[in-house]
Amino acid sequence: MTGRLWGVGLGPGDPELVTVKAARLIGEADVIAYHSARHGRSIARSVAAPYLREGQLEELLMYPLTTETTDHPGGYQGAMDDFYTECAARLAAHLDAGRNVVVLAEGDPLFYGSYMHMHKRLTDRYNCEVVPGVTSVSAAAAVLGRPLCERDEILTVLPGTLPPDVLAERLRNTDAAAVMKLGRTFEGVREAFELAGRADEAWYVERATTDAQRTAPLKDVDPDSVPYFSLALLPSPINTPAPQSRHTTESTEGSVTVVGLGPAGPEWMTPEVRSAIAEADDLIGYGPYVDRLPDRARQRKHGSDNKVESERAAFALDLARKGSRVVVVSSGDPGVFAMASAVTEVASEPEYADIAVSVLPGMTAAQAVASRVGAPLGHDYCVLSLSDRLKPWDVIAARLTAAATADLAIAIYNPASKSRTWQVGATRDLLLEHRSPTTPVVIGRDVGGPAESITVTTLAELDPEQVDMRCLLLIGSSQTQTVPRPAGPLVFTPRRYPQEIVNSSPDPA
Repeated sequence: MTGRLWGVGLGPGDPELVTVKAARLIGEADVIAYHSARHGRSIARSVAAPYLREGQLEELLMYPLTTETTDHPGGYQGAMDDFYTECAARLAAHLDAGRNVVVLAEGDPLFYGSYMHMHKRLTDRYNCEVVPGVTSVSAAAAVLGRPLCERDEILTVLPGTLPPDVLAERLRNTDAAAVMKLGRTFEGVREAFELAGRADEAWYVERATTDAQRTAPLKDVDPDSVPYFSLALLPSPINTPAPQSRHTTESTEGSVTVVGLGPAGPEWMTPEVRSAIAEADDLIGYGPYVDRLPDRARQRKHGSDNKVESERAAFALDLARKGSRVVVVSSGDPGVFAMASAVTEVASEPEYADIAVSVLPGMTAAQAVASRVGAPLGHDYCVLSLSDRLKPWDVIAARLTAAATADLAIAIYNPASKSRTWQVGATRDLLLEHRSPTTPVVIGRDVGGPAESITVTTLAELDPEQVDMRCLLLIGSSQTQTVPRPAGPLVFTPRRYPQEIVNSSPDPA
């Protein structure tokens, strides 16, 4: 009769967290098998040591290599497959001899554990049974004293070996998370938390429940000090105190904070804005902007059309009056053709006099586009919107003329839409009355996004068909220069104005 194979979970490291069943099976086994690195020391064996008895056979399953050291034709994975096959053969010899074998596993045997490779290779030939153990994820939450998840919250477990951008996307779209397999992956993992805008919420836990246990905020950890037996934990947002910022109120009174998300993804968002969003009870804004934020079970998201700014502001203030911490989101900077003006205007009404209102700046699209080509806004410039929905075209034309005659570089927002198709051509023709046909023009589309494109042209060659609502235009001054380069043109406006132009300017007196 053949022996029986047991995969026994030992828990996270404290021998007292070994289950009663696991302790009994360890003591009864004929053979105790355990993995170790090439130094030969086994954490699993040290945890199980109190339950071993004299006379038991021991099988040390020593990993033959690391990811950096293999000349196997199948690479690292090929070498590991051969190793697990050889280990399974050694255990099979004991089982064929009628010996019962216990394979020790840190945490749970089937949760990122080496035992699973034995199980897959032997379960079709022998009687195999798994004894679950306390996972390192549960242990980490316990030592931090922070719940993992509650009610409808989603917990995601991720390997730190994922590329940072892939890991960041997963972190954005979950409530709570545990990231395993740190060690050499730590810097990439921390980068992923930063890209996801959740670094301030994350904790680092090393060797949970052991004498060498260490915990710290993830952002404070030295990458050179991180061992493999550690993890990053993003606890339940319902139960985790929000990161403290100067915008956190000590009372339970509601507030409205208007924030700028920047022109594209979370890497354009300031830490101050991330903190305010993490603290919020309600998130309000134009639907596509609200959709850029992660879904969190404890937060309510209210997306709306882009033509109801005053109604959106009143809704935010009414929620705050009921005690909610409200964040109103804008793309770019909230004070540049965005929600800060609408919210402060409505908040100035007497009925909202007691509601705390603050505004947090963000990277605006004009500077984002300018950065892609150099410094076209390096000297005096003005910002105009071509949208005539809230002001008549005569006013827009007068301001364009004033900016052109003052020789200001111009950043033009909202240049066109499906219903506004003629304003770009009219703007070009008006500016040509005062500017050289060779004046540099930059068309930035979806800067920071997947469809980003940058076109450098001249005022005379500006084609309105190239411009839509997702574009921003930069029109140079008389001093703006375009310098061809192999990697793409540089466009800049010098800080110093020519002295002959200064001397020919009218005396302001």
